Amino acid sequence: MLSRTLLLGLAAFAAMASAIDLPRPAPDLAINTVDGPPIQVSQYKGKVVVLAFILTTCPHCQKTVGYLTAIQKEYGPRGVQVLASAIDDMGKLNVPDFVKRFQPSFPVGFNTQDEADGVLQNPVIYRLYVPQLLFIDRQGIIRAQHGGDDKFFGDGQDQHIRDEIDALLKESPAAHRKRSAPAALKKMS
Repeated sequence: MLSRTLLLGLAAFAAMASAIDLPRPAPDLAINTVDGPPIQVSQYKGKVVVLAFILTTCPHCQKTVGYLTAIQKEYGPRGVQVLASAIDDMGKLNVPDFVKRFQPSFPVGFNTQDEADGVLQNPVIYRLYVPQLLFIDRQGIIRAQHGGDDKFFGDGQDQHIRDEIDALLKESPAAHRKRSAPAALKKMS
């Protein structure tokens, strides 16, 4: 039987290991597409990007994609781009049927879970709950990240997503760059 001290130590280690560094520069993820070139997340620099990692068979992901479809239609003209990456083992095969069934108003591609974990900065011991949403500002900085086990996805999920986007849209692109660039550069060195 494990001692109480050891259990507390393991819990503290797990909490530290799962800490996510925010804000941080978004890596230039290439989202694979079924029948075209990969989508580079960096090609949307200058826009607010919502990046969703999903499983095509996950009911929670499907619900979130429904919200994101409406949000893309509404916020797209204001400089928002939603992207989704299926991280199923059979993502390449599942994406076409998923797109046909749910008709998202934004690109949906696929990546491996390892690629997603790298972007999400998940430690090896982290159990990935989907969907995972990243909110990236106009300068390519990840400002918020929410996992499927977060209360963010509970009641009011649609409004929570809109609140994150609205906050990023209200920021002056130049003002944020002046304020955040030095901190981001310090973390990269």
